[in-house]
Amino acid sequence: MEDLNVFGHIKLAPPDPILGTAEAFKKDTHADKVNLGVGAYRTDEAKPYIFKAVKEAEKRILADPTLNKEYLPMRGLDSFNSLARELLLGKGCAAIAENRVATIQCISGTGSLRVGAEFLKVNVNPPAVYVSSPTWGNHLTIFKKAGCIVREYPYWKPETRGIDIEGMLNTLSSAPIGAVILLHVCAHNPTGVDPTPQQWDQIQNVITQKRLIPYFDSAYQGFASGDLERDAYVVRKFVNEGSQCLVSQSFAKNMGLYGERIGALHIICRNKVTAEHVLSQAEIVVRQMYSNPPLHGALIASVILADPALTQSWKVELKAISERIIQMRVRLLEELIKLKVPGDWTHITSQIGMFSYTGLTSQQCENMINKWHCYMLKNGRISMSGINTKNVAYVARAIKHSVDHSPKL
Repeated sequence: MEDLNVFGHIKLAPPDPILGTAEAFKKDTHADKVNLGVGAYRTDEAKPYIFKAVKEAEKRILADPTLNKEYLPMRGLDSFNSLARELLLGKGCAAIAENRVATIQCISGTGSLRVGAEFLKVNVNPPAVYVSSPTWGNHLTIFKKAGCIVREYPYWKPETRGIDIEGMLNTLSSAPIGAVILLHVCAHNPTGVDPTPQQWDQIQNVITQKRLIPYFDSAYQGFASGDLERDAYVVRKFVNEGSQCLVSQSFAKNMGLYGERIGALHIICRNKVTAEHVLSQAEIVVRQMYSNPPLHGALIASVILADPALTQSWKVELKAISERIIQMRVRLLEELIKLKVPGDWTHITSQIGMFSYTGLTSQQCENMINKWHCYMLKNGRISMSGINTKNVAYVARAIKHSVDHSPKL
């Protein structure tokens, strides 16, 4: 009898653009290799960083004899949900006081987005979900796999290396009633360009007039500017002015809890009864996916946010991290100017957050990777946390060589 290869028809999947870049970097043995694709913070010594507040929180958790490893409820750890909600929306938020916010702990930002996408598809069935062009690549996959129709709105304007606000507003104005608009709260990934307060006013006006549903992705609160309040500006603006919306929140970046997979989904509703109904339906989504969220990361975040001293320690470290990234932007620009690299590179310092959208073409990016061992995405995005005082001059030389010797679009 012929041996049947049940899974023989399955093809090798292409590598993930981001995670595949990290794997290629690991395999490279070149002494001067640089990881500019990393989506995690690195110190000036190119090492992973653990917050002191996180270490202290873990000590307290391990020393607590009352803690166990029992399942969490489907909604997650209540103390975490409450503290995460307040961190995002602010103390004194009317929506919180009126119990209008349905919060469910999720598996970091990706898990939160998928739960949100599944919830929307089943309970709202929006005509389309609009994401920025460009956006974090996983955004498209998450919503498509949930069965949503995904469309794009213009965001990046190559000529100005800024926001195409006119194109964005025109597209949103033509979106069907009830469409979901995915918005980055701060430190837009991959461009590093955020709307100004005046532009947010324009965006909000269109969303309100067209009866669209805003969905915010909050992956970098406090990590973008170093100020937790400032980075939450747009979410608080929408919620305080009566918006019914969704927010996916992650603690991967701002607490360095990448491997703990800790986040939350907040759905701001019209009233308390609606919020209760919404939470019950979100729990059904979670039950079918993974039943219960992980405990350890939620405990870490809760211990930090519940203790004023630990919270302050965390804020100080978070600001220092943000300032290091800002300083690396300044240093890189200085090196590019020193080398007289053709073009205007001031957008590197005007952008914000972990990433810079350099404007390098795909051919120039390939030159960066193949000839200079600077690993990055081929859309020109680089992680500023991968740059440090020891390699910034090398990266600048790599950019100059790539611009001088690679064809432009």
